[in-house]
Amino acid sequence: MRGQTFADANAFHRVMRRFASSKVGVALLRPTAHHLDRFVTRVTGGRSSFAAVATGIPVVMLTTTGAKSGVPRTVAVYAIPHPDGLALIASNFGGAKHPAWYHNLKAHPEATVTIGRDTWHTTARLAAPGERDEIWAKGLELYPGWRQYEVRAGKRHIEAFVLPRS
Repeated sequence: MRGQTFADANAFHRVMRRFASSKVGVALLRPTAHHLDRFVTRVTGGRSSFAAVATGIPVVMLTTTGAKSGVPRTVAVYAIPHPDGLALIASNFGGAKHPAWYHNLKAHPEATVTIGRDTWHTTARLAAPGERDEIWAKGLELYPGWRQYEVRAGKRHIEAFVLPRS
């Protein structure tokens, strides 16, 4: 899986990446993006998601076990290539709280990752501080909007997870 840097993305994807990180974009996408992701994933037979089509950023469908419910939960998340597999940034659109999938992985690190028709099981781990900084830097090359999310997150430190591919 290769990500297209912001500089290399086409004009439409650059506009969408800017919009997604704007206040208006966050207000529109935070409550709707997961519904759009599910719809596009269903329509494409699992080959794509709304987030991937709109931004050109690699997206994985991450299936975790609910931290409290124990029920499987699937969400589309931007993926960053990592030497061990993939990395994920828990930005939650810059919200004051971590995304639900963050809490799910902390409670139950076993997860399933799907990219297109490729699926594997993994045991996620929280990235070490230096590793998190490397993931963050790579992530900003794909999606500079994470900078705005970091500002909006305030005192919340945005963490990253590594999903090794075994």
